[in-house]
Amino acid sequence: MHSEATDPDVDLRVPARRREPRRGQWPVIAAVSAGGVIGACARYEAAQLWPTAAGAFPWTTLWVNVIGCAIIGVFMVVITDLWAAHRLVRPFFGTGVLGGFTTFSTYAVDIQRLADGGHARTGLLYLASTMLAALAAVWAASNLTRRVIEWRQS
Repeated sequence: MHSEATDPDVDLRVPARRREPRRGQWPVIAAVSAGGVIGACARYEAAQLWPTAAGAFPWTTLWVNVIGCAIIGVFMVVITDLWAAHRLVRPFFGTGVLGGFTTFSTYAVDIQRLADGGHARTGLLYLASTMLAALAAVWAASNLTRRVIEWRQS
């Protein structure tokens, strides 16, 4: 292990320098946390409204992830191509709300439960369809959003 600092401008062996980067991060941490609460509550409500029976295809989690990815596609285009957002909008909405709404952990648990319950084919179908549908949703939403922006600006 070498003793060189990763960033030569910040010597983390000096206590004051270790605290320096964290001070400016508190608003970002607060924004992500607040957004995460909102997103996780929305996902919980979706799961309560449309529960998945044991051994059944987890449609609710699939649609939560697909819808979340589509919204991420729209959001990223809007804040990068159209609107100069406040520095906390992206952490609040993108990382917090949408990160709390979409779920990799429930997706993984659903697959494990399906496999353990003797529904390995359903688990594999769910694994592949979620990945493909989520990627297609973010791609389609971002492309459609760009087209709408171009159309409205012409």
